[in-house]
Amino acid sequence: MARNYKLEYENYQSTDKAKHERALRNKARRQLMRDGKVHKGDGKDVDHITPLSKGGTSSPGNLRVKTASANRSYPRTKSGAMKRG
Repeated sequence: MARNYKLEYENYQSTDKAKHERALRNKARRQLMRDGKVHKGDGKDVDHITPLSKGGTSSPGNLRVKTASANRSYPRTKSGAMKRG
């Protein structure tokens, strides 16, 4: 089934909470770019040690640089669903 991006934006990405968290992620990336730790197109992600969704902040002590593949992979069950943690 094709992904309905318009519906996804209307239902989630346009919410105030999603916009706020996106702004925090962008701010964190800009901070590390100023420090010279990441560069545009380098394939690296800025990882929040304590995720924003769990109450983490974008303070320098909560940020680290990881490869995109390492940052975007999550523990999964045998059926492919994400493990709860």
